[in-house]
Amino acid sequence: MKISTKINIPLLSSSLYVATQIFANILSTKITVLPILNLAVDGGTIIYPLTFTLRDFVHKTWGKNNARQTVIIAAGLNALMFVLFWLVGKMTSDPAWKFQEAYELILLPVGRIVMASIIAQIISELIDTEIFSAIYKKIGDLSAVFISNFISLTIDSFIFGLIAFLGSLPLATVLQIILANILLKLIISALSAPVIKLVPRLVNFEEI
Repeated sequence: MKISTKINIPLLSSSLYVATQIFANILSTKITVLPILNLAVDGGTIIYPLTFTLRDFVHKTWGKNNARQTVIIAAGLNALMFVLFWLVGKMTSDPAWKFQEAYELILLPVGRIVMASIIAQIISELIDTEIFSAIYKKIGDLSAVFISNFISLTIDSFIFGLIAFLGSLPLATVLQIILANILLKLIISALSAPVIKLVPRLVNFEEI
């Protein structure tokens, strides 16, 4: 059987988008501190901003409808991830395995984070899809990435921060997390946005 060596860009983009979403939710179980700025931030913010640009890759190469489906699929897989974490956590552990408490402390809180992420993701990414589509058709891909990412990541940061951490952390810390999320996402998104120029449009203009 001959295996094609040609990269399927839509498939690669959507796979990276989904994987990055899941990685970010797991990493968000740790609250760290940004160097220099000294602001609290969840660990997932290190890679989560890439999801906005990766979704734009899917949009440009696979069209608006497939970009929407990719967002929903990622949300569903994130929910499934938490269910599996919870299910395995409730299973009786082997007496020789001494890390049940650590497992529960680290991975079971992912539930609230995943719920916050799913709600924030669906709202912000679908908004991103509409803004990207409108601006792409009028101005071009690079402007569409910058503007759509800026608006959607700001919305995402507020929704995620409030749902994931309000009540479990001091309000000042939650606001720091939201601010740090916005700043870090803006920086990473701005650095990754120009890569859109390297991604070819593989669908009809009307499908964007």
